[in-house]
Amino acid sequence: MRPHLYAFLAGLAAACAFQPFGLWPLMPAAFGFLLHGLDRAASLRAALARGWWFGLGNFVLGLNWIATAFTYQSAMPAWLGWVAVVLLSLYLAVYPALACGLAWRHGRGDPLRLTLVLAAGWIATEWLRATMFTGFAWNPAGVALLPTFWARAATLVGTYGTSGLAVLLGGALWQLAGRRWRSGASLVAGACAVALAGLLASPPQRAPPGPAIRIVQPNIGQDVKWEEGVVAPTLERLGRLSAHDPATPRAVLWPESAVTRPLEVGLPDPYAQAETERLRRAVGRLVGPGDLLLTGSDTAQSEDGVRVTSATNSVFAMTREGRILARYDKAHLVPYGEYLPMRPLLSALGLSRLAPGDTDFVPGPGPRTFDLPIVGKVGFQLCYEIIFSGEVVDPKDRPAFLFNPSNDAWFGRWGPPQHLAQARMRALEEGLPVLRATPTGISAAVDADGRLAASLPWRTMGVIDARLPPPKRPTPFALLGNFAPFVFALLLGAVAIAVGRRTRYGRI
Repeated sequence: MRPHLYAFLAGLAAACAFQPFGLWPLMPAAFGFLLHGLDRAASLRAALARGWWFGLGNFVLGLNWIATAFTYQSAMPAWLGWVAVVLLSLYLAVYPALACGLAWRHGRGDPLRLTLVLAAGWIATEWLRATMFTGFAWNPAGVALLPTFWARAATLVGTYGTSGLAVLLGGALWQLAGRRWRSGASLVAGACAVALAGLLASPPQRAPPGPAIRIVQPNIGQDVKWEEGVVAPTLERLGRLSAHDPATPRAVLWPESAVTRPLEVGLPDPYAQAETERLRRAVGRLVGPGDLLLTGSDTAQSEDGVRVTSATNSVFAMTREGRILARYDKAHLVPYGEYLPMRPLLSALGLSRLAPGDTDFVPGPGPRTFDLPIVGKVGFQLCYEIIFSGEVVDPKDRPAFLFNPSNDAWFGRWGPPQHLAQARMRALEEGLPVLRATPTGISAAVDADGRLAASLPWRTMGVIDARLPPPKRPTPFALLGNFAPFVFALLLGAVAIAVGRRTRYGRI
């Protein structure tokens, strides 16, 4: 049992490499400890168990913000949040277990080969985790390297490939601790070479900044957001923060669901249509003449023309007159948050969605690019969608930036900084600026190299006045998508085979 406990503790340490702690050296250190445990595993079953316990420690701690979300849903007890965290972690830990089993099966007996196969397996299983059962791509290991030079590899091999670099660095620490200087130095050199290739393939942008933008963070908490009678005070605060400078037309960016009543309804009822029209005009008047408003809101849909049967979580581009120029509907919905799977069964058990309301959201068509006044081509990624590497841009119509309105108000202290870190990785991968507007933080303007151009702290009311950072030319990852990390994983596997053959003939 002791090796399993050590693997669990290493997973806890890996979770602290992510935000809000950001102790990034703990990630390669945790991988080094995991590799040491795998090297000593006596069987495939033992190796699988060590990977599973590592994953369990990582996910239980790193995903603790999910438990906070349950405290905002009166229909379910708060303790159920921690049950959800543990149950989800029990499942997610299967993916690190698979990577560890693969590494032991094809790399045991040779520490260098074991490291290479684990890195390849980690890339593949992180992609699987982001894909299976609608996917849950939160906190890939590579995100922990964001403050470092090695994160530049994301422009070449993406976030999943950068996770492979984290494993290589962990293997280097393990090799150097065992005084295997040659193999340890080789792993460090290889990781540095990939990061340097990423840097050279997408050098920093020096183009002038673009049009004026204002990102609004109203600091309206989830505990009051949906209460009766708060629509008017909410709009008043948003309007005050969006005060217009007549000399400079701007894009004004509001958070996800900033307008808590639908801005479009699919009902033929004249009263409903008139009320929605009045709401749009009232919202539009909160920005100045010539301004462009980008705001989160919902639509109400009806299949029978009589009652609301579904909804979309949307971003609207609007003029001061309340005219809708474009609408993007969120495509990658959150199970249990925006829709309830197996609704007839789970509803009978007393379960409900975490977000208010009994009407399920329906998905939109996926990434799209809209050509809008002031800002030009923009792509939208609503909240959770930004975490999916390689799935955030329409490859046939590349935007100049991504707008990521989000509502992190119910994710405690850990969720918002982790969400921001993943948005920064999308900027680095795609070579595109990312603008984030959230109700309670962390709102930010991220440049095309993943750096914070400006940000607002958590639980703070305020605005970001800035110029839109310029985009870069498409990075290799932007052109290849998640084919790039798979090629990297295959390359690591090929090197592992070559190392095995050389070892067999006594040359290493």
